[in-house]
Amino acid sequence: MPTSSSVKSNRNFWLALFVVFCVFVYVLRSVIMPFAAGIVIGYLLDPVAGRFEKLGLSRTLATVLVMVLALVVMVPAVILIVNMLDSQISTFIAAVPNYVSSLVKKFEPVLLRLQEEFPSLEPDRVKEYMRSNMANNLKIFGKIIKSIVSGGMALISLVSLILVTPVVAFYMLRDWDNFVTKIKGLLPRKYKKDIEEQAKEIDRTLAGFIRGQLCVCVILGSFYAIGLYLCGLDLGLMVGFFAGIISFIPYVGSISGFVLSICLAVAQFDTWQPFVAVVAVFLVGQFLEGNFLTPKLVGDSVGLHPVWIMFALLAGGVLLGFLGLMIAVPVAAIIGVLLRHAIKKYKKSTLYLG
Repeated sequence: MPTSSSVKSNRNFWLALFVVFCVFVYVLRSVIMPFAAGIVIGYLLDPVAGRFEKLGLSRTLATVLVMVLALVVMVPAVILIVNMLDSQISTFIAAVPNYVSSLVKKFEPVLLRLQEEFPSLEPDRVKEYMRSNMANNLKIFGKIIKSIVSGGMALISLVSLILVTPVVAFYMLRDWDNFVTKIKGLLPRKYKKDIEEQAKEIDRTLAGFIRGQLCVCVILGSFYAIGLYLCGLDLGLMVGFFAGIISFIPYVGSISGFVLSICLAVAQFDTWQPFVAVVAVFLVGQFLEGNFLTPKLVGDSVGLHPVWIMFALLAGGVLLGFLGLMIAVPVAAIIGVLLRHAIKKYKKSTLYLG
């Protein structure tokens, strides 16, 4: 039987190892990002490689085939999206003066009403102020968006993300089963069964949320982008895609996309039909997400509360920047599983039962 001193020593060892690991990740957060991205890609593509293996292919050949298919799909899609966004932003910047004039005309009745209430108010000066300031602000906003897009492409073009991430993803995908087997061989025999059960629960949670939610985000982003584009909304592709991509944060994606779309519609359109079309796009998107996409692709047994997801994203972004945002949801899922397991153990303990 293990003594209390040996149990305490084991706990101190694992606690010290965990602290060292956290410090290591924090110090090398900028270097780890392409490796973390490669590991995530390998994890996401592992089931696809497994299916090719069942068809009789070797693991290496299955990995090569999966990586080639992923590149064939992703590279043209990214190039197409970036080119379309760049075109829309350029159109938006060129149309800023027309938007400002349209908004000033729409605010003229309000200014006349204010002049009746406040005779000292000079409508012409207010309109000139609105024209100059709104035009400058909208142009700055457009340039900021364009710089973000171009900055994102510059980031993607870095050697670390172009070379390191695919290489890490390839080896992780090829050797995933070997890694799992070696880790199982290092587990303490006394707790091996319990750890394996928790690992299966973590894998189920991650697979249900990350893979399912990724599909939901892509489908919603495509739907919103195409819908707003067909409505004739400038920047509709960018706003729609943005709303879909961040829809893994409940309500944040749809609400932010809806507000941005309405603001752009106010500046761009003079009739009510486009407003109805924009509202219809988001209503249909929410209906599809709530009744078909999320139940079918994500499921109800993931166990990640929306507040927990938002906290994890904020904490990850503050602590580790982009790397923290990338690993926030997987870490939140793992912590959630471990907490549920700890609560189950606690309710069986004498501390709870008295």
